[in-house]
Amino acid sequence: MSKIGKKNITIPKESSIKIDGGSLTISGPKGSQSLTINDKIFSSKVNDKNEFQILPLNKKIDKKTSVMWGTYRSLINNAVTGVSKGHEKILELSGVGFRANIKGENLNLQIGFSHDVNFKIPKDIKITVEKQTTIKINGVDKDLVSKISADIKNLKPVEPYKAKGIKEKNQFVLRKEGKKK
Repeated sequence: MSKIGKKNITIPKESSIKIDGGSLTISGPKGSQSLTINDKIFSSKVNDKNEFQILPLNKKIDKKTSVMWGTYRSLINNAVTGVSKGHEKILELSGVGFRANIKGENLNLQIGFSHDVNFKIPKDIKITVEKQTTIKINGVDKDLVSKISADIKNLKPVEPYKAKGIKEKNQFVLRKEGKKK
């Protein structure tokens, strides 16, 4: 039995799930998302308490089915959270002269190179620069928000000596001691 898979997903009042065979369409105030599940292995339904359930069709559950059950449940829960509240990542730039600003559809970063780095913003993602050193990434799809965040962090990874670079908010950076005389 999957510990995560057997938990029900509470659907908020403003959101809804439409089940059509193996495809699910989740819609809410922030947008809509569609997912597909294997309908030969799992059945899905919405009960009277407005909770979504995913259950295996076969009573004898092997290890692979248990793993997939938890995975599908987590993906559906992330989609429900995304269309109702949205997903957000906050990045911080630390370093002398490190700045970020938005120019049209590009995120312009000055991160210690001899040139500015322009990052193209996808249409499904909303990026805002609150201060010059704080970047907020918002979106409906958790995978896409996390991927964009990782791509921006990879432009200038945090170095361990002075902790200069791009990092997530509250990310721990293991610092190293510099050379001694």
